[in-house]
Amino acid sequence: MRRSLYMAAGLLCVALGAIGAALPILPTVPFLLLAAFCFARGNPEWERRLLDHPRWGPPLLRWRDKRAISRKAKISAILAMGAGVLFTGVTLGFPWVGISIAVLAIAGSWIWTRPE
Repeated sequence: MRRSLYMAAGLLCVALGAIGAALPILPTVPFLLLAAFCFARGNPEWERRLLDHPRWGPPLLRWRDKRAISRKAKISAILAMGAGVLFTGVTLGFPWVGISIAVLAIAGSWIWTRPE
């Protein structure tokens, strides 16, 4: 039962990560990190397949081994959050854009200070 729950959570996280690859507002790698965590407990073979993936494996391993984020990923994440701020400002305006700005300031500064 426990393995099945981990597998279901892993699959959900992979789906959210795939959606995040197309949408600038939703992150990709954090969901894939969570999927790898779940797959390690539910089905280690699926975890290995995720870590061996040519596109997503290297950033996942970089984070797992060194807690590092590449410069390109940092810039992409901050630009995507900036696009989210702009989108929120245009569609919802004040005061909602303030929440987006706060998220950008907090999460963006945390991302930028991670090792490369």
